[in-house]
Amino acid sequence: MTAIEKTIDSTLESACQSKTLVCDGNEAAAWGVALSRPDVIAVYPITPQSSLVEYVSQFVAEGIIDAELMNVEGEHSVLSALQGAALAGARTYTATCGPGLAFMFEPYIRTPGLRLPIVASLVTRDTLTPQCVWGGHQDAMLVKEAGWIQMYCETVQEVLDTTVMAYRIGEHPDVMLPVNVNSDGNYLSYGVTGISLPAAPLVDAFLGEKNVNWHAALDPERPMAIDPLTGGAGGPGPKMFVNYRKGQTDAMQNALRVIEETHKDWGDRIGRHYSPLVEEYRLADADYAIVTIGSMTGAAKDAVDEARDRGEAVGLIKVKTFRPFPVAAINRALNKVKAIGVVDRSVNFGWNCGPLYQETIAAAQKLQRFMPSASFIGGLAGADITVEHFSEVIEDTAKLLKGHSYDEPVWINRND
Repeated sequence: MTAIEKTIDSTLESACQSKTLVCDGNEAAAWGVALSRPDVIAVYPITPQSSLVEYVSQFVAEGIIDAELMNVEGEHSVLSALQGAALAGARTYTATCGPGLAFMFEPYIRTPGLRLPIVASLVTRDTLTPQCVWGGHQDAMLVKEAGWIQMYCETVQEVLDTTVMAYRIGEHPDVMLPVNVNSDGNYLSYGVTGISLPAAPLVDAFLGEKNVNWHAALDPERPMAIDPLTGGAGGPGPKMFVNYRKGQTDAMQNALRVIEETHKDWGDRIGRHYSPLVEEYRLADADYAIVTIGSMTGAAKDAVDEARDRGEAVGLIKVKTFRPFPVAAINRALNKVKAIGVVDRSVNFGWNCGPLYQETIAAAQKLQRFMPSASFIGGLAGADITVEHFSEVIEDTAKLLKGHSYDEPVWINRND
C-alpha cells in the first residue's frame, strides 16, 4: 500500500467509525457508498436525488472516498461510462430518479444483459406529466422488467445498510447483476433521523476482497468480444441469445437466496437485522392483512397497532425485495390470512390497479385458493399516507371478510 493509499484508508476509517449520526436518507446513502469503497462513480443531479451525489462528491473531495468521480453531461453518459468501468473490473456507483432514469433507459436495459454488478440508488419520484418533482414509485415501477434487482427501504438506516449489502449481492458469482437500492423521494431522501454508522473495518470484512467482474473484465492479455451481435446468417443465432436470457433469469432467482444470506450475515456482523424479502408484522393470529412497500410501512404499522388495540385481527406484510419478486416468501405470509389490502405508491395503467397489487395477487394464485383482495393507491406526487389513511385502509380491507368486493382501486389522498 502506497503512502497516498494509506492516507485515504485512514481518512475513511477515521470518518467511518462506529458512531451515531443525524442525517437524511441521501447522506445515509452516501455513507453507504463510502463504506463500500467503489472505484468509479459517475453522477448527474436530479431532484430529489441531487444532494446524494453532492454528498458523494464532497466525500471524494475530502478523501473519504477513494474513487474516480465523473461529472458527465447527462444520465445516458453516466451509465454508459460506468459500463466501461465495470467491464474493466471496477466497482461502480451512481444514483438517479424520474426523468433522469428515463434518459438513462438505453444503457439501463443493457446493463443486466452485460451482467455488470453496478449499484445505483433510485431516489424514487413520480413521473411527468402533470409536472411533478415529488416522491412516488412510478419511475422505479416503470423499469421493473429491465432485469435489475430492486430493493425498497423503509427507513434512513436501512438505506445505508442496504447500499452496502447491494454490492455483495450484485457481485456474488451466482448473481452478477445490477442492483437498485430504492428510497422514497422526500420521505427518506430529506427525512432527518439518527443512524448508526458501522466501523469501516467491519464493512471491509463483510464485503471481502473485491471480485467485481471476474467473468468479463477487459484485459489486453485476454482479449474478448463483449456483447456480440446474435442472429443472422453465419452468426451465433438465437441459441446464444436464449442462453443469455436463461442465464439472466437463473441469476435473478439465485439472487433470492443470496439476498437472504447477505442480510443474515449483515445482521450477525453488524447487529441490525432486516427481513430480506418479506416482513411479517403481527401476522401470526391475523385474519387479514395490509401489504406495503417502502417508507409508508412505518405509518401502516402504527395503524395496525391501533387496530389491534381495538380488537381487530389485522397484520401487515411488507415487501422489501420487489425484483426478483419473492413469490414463495410472500405466499408463506399470505397463507396465514383470509384477505388482503395492497397499498401502492404508483399505478399500473394496464390493469387499473397498483403494480404491487398485481404482483401479489399473481403470486397468490399458486396458493390455489380464493384470496379476497383490494387495491389501494396513494402517496402520489409526494402526498403523505398517514396513520388515519391506513386506518381507513384497514377498515375497507376488513369488509372483504364479509363478502364486500372492489371493482376499482380505492384512491387515497384523492379528496385530501
